[in-house]
Amino acid sequence: MSDLKELVDRYIQLWNTTDAETRAAQAAEVLTDDVVFVDPVMEVQGPAAISAGIGAVLEQVPGHELTLLGAVDAHHGIARFRWQIAPAGGGESVIEGFDVVVAEEGRLKGIYGFIDKMPAA
Repeated sequence: MSDLKELVDRYIQLWNTTDAETRAAQAAEVLTDDVVFVDPVMEVQGPAAISAGIGAVLEQVPGHELTLLGAVDAHHGIARFRWQIAPAGGGESVIEGFDVVVAEEGRLKGIYGFIDKMPAA
C-alpha cells in the first residue's frame, strides 16, 4: 500500500503549506470533491473547506509544522497514523493526534481525526 502512504505524505504536506492558494491547489489534487474531515474541533466537507480549516490552524501556531509520529499503517484503501504539531526544527509538540483516512481512486475521501493533546483554551 505504498501508494496510500504516499497519499498520506501529500496530505501532511497540506498542513505544512502556509500559502493559501498553493494549499488549495494541492488540496484539490489530494482530496476528492466530496471529501469529509471530522475531528473534535472541526467538521467540514470539500477540499476548499478543509484547506481553509488547515489555514485557520496554521494561523494559531505560526512557525510550527505537522509531522508523523511513527509509520503509516495502511491496507485496503484505509490508513491510520499518529501526528504532532511542533515548532519547526524541533521542540515540544503543542498538538498531537491520530487520524484514520479512507482513499478512493487515488485521493482521500474521508479524514477522521482524534486529538490526544491540545493547548488549554
